[in-house]
Amino acid sequence: MSESSNITTRYSDEDLKEFKTLIEEKLEKASTQYVSLKEQLKDITENNNDDFAKDITDFSSIQTEVEMLNNMANHQRKYIQDLENALIRINNKSYGICVVTGELIDKKRLIA
Repeated sequence: MSESSNITTRYSDEDLKEFKTLIEEKLEKASTQYVSLKEQLKDITENNNDDFAKDITDFSSIQTEVEMLNNMANHQRKYIQDLENALIRINNKSYGICVVTGELIDKKRLIA
């Protein structure tokens, strides 16, 4: 019987460096957007105490906007966490390896 050459490979250090650069750029952009969303939420909640917010339609509109911004901020926070986790996998040299099959994920897919 011949043994199966089922060797798990990984991306080269050069490829990992390329992925790291792309992820760090995305992380910087995502962090900036997250801060902006949090500032918008802060502005709305601080201004919510003004007299104009006493009208029920204004209040409803403000609440809808706050909910939308909260959802966007939560989504952005999760995206940032995913990017940070990817950087950890890059440092561990395990980035791009499917956890289910152990095979390399196509480079084009990882870049996208």
